[in-house]
Order: sequence, then structure tokens, then C-alpha cells
Amino acid sequence: MKGFTRTETRFSLCGLNCALCSMRLGGYCPGCGGGAGNQSCAIAKCSLEHGGVQFCWECPEYPCPRYEGFDDGDSFVPHRNRQQDIAQARELGLEAYLAHLEEKRAILDEFLAHYNDGRRKTLFNTAVYLLPLEDLRSAMAALNSQPELAGQPIKERALAAVGLLQQAADRQGLSLKLNKKPKEG
Repeated sequence: MKGFTRTETRFSLCGLNCALCSMRLGGYCPGCGGGAGNQSCAIAKCSLEHGGVQFCWECPEYPCPRYEGFDDGDSFVPHRNRQQDIAQARELGLEAYLAHLEEKRAILDEFLAHYNDGRRKTLFNTAVYLLPLEDLRSAMAALNSQPELAGQPIKERALAAVGLLQQAADRQGLSLKLNKKPKEG
């Protein structure tokens, strides 16, 4: 969007964790205000109208009606944790929250590099996005404690990783599927 720029593109204006987005990982999206190629966004336009706030929570009108229904469907990342992620970023402070995101990103990179059989990228992205960091650390530790996995075919390694992530999701009562936006009408 013309005139809209941001210095921090790992965590979006509206509270999405761009650092964990498959589109950003693939180099297809610079994030809101990240430069050439960024998409027109109603919330970015709203930011400009409200003095260029870097995060919606800085606006005196937050949360506003623009958020109604926003989380009903996912894009390339889950939207259902957005409000909770905003609260966590505010509570921890932005730098601590970004460090948390970077650790999650490192874990995601490990899953993609060593356990992705070409069919699990969305599942790994979604799991890392939604699961608490402690659960991700535990899953990675469990995988690393099985040296025999290194010699297994990628499909077997993928199944082991998916099984651990699914168990963690089940304990949390989470679905690791992206939600489609309900059809209007």
C-alpha cells in the first residue's frame, strides 16, 4: 500500500506472526509494509488514517469493528491465536515476543529441513504457529532422542514428527488444520 511502511515485519500490524508464514518463508510476501509487493490491506489503510501506528494495539480504538469476523477463517497462517498473540506481545514486550518467535522459527526450520516429506509444510507451519513453545521444544527433543530416525526414509521421519505434533495438539485441544473462511450469503 502506497505510503505504508514498517520497520518490524516479523509480527504484523494486526497481530499475525509473519515470521512463521509459509508465504514469507518462501519469499513471496514481505509482510505488511515490507516494501515492494506488499498487498493492499484495510488495516494498513486504517493505520495510516490513525497516524501510522505500528501495531493496532497502539490505537486508542483497538479493538475496533475491523476485527469482527477477521478470525473466522485463516489465510496462510492461522488467525485464531491473533488476539492472544497480541496480548502476549504486549505483556512480554515486543523484543521478548520477537525472540520467542525466532525460537519458534528455528524449530520450524528444523521440521522443514529434516522431517518434511514434501507433503507436510502446511502442517508444520500450522503446528509451530499454534502450539506453545514448550510443546515444540518437547517434540523436537523427542525426535532428537531417537538417533535411529536419522537413517530412516524421509516419510518415516515425517510420520514420527507429525505424530508428536498431533499428540501435543490433542493435549491442547487444537486442530492443526487451517480453517476455511465461511462462505457469505
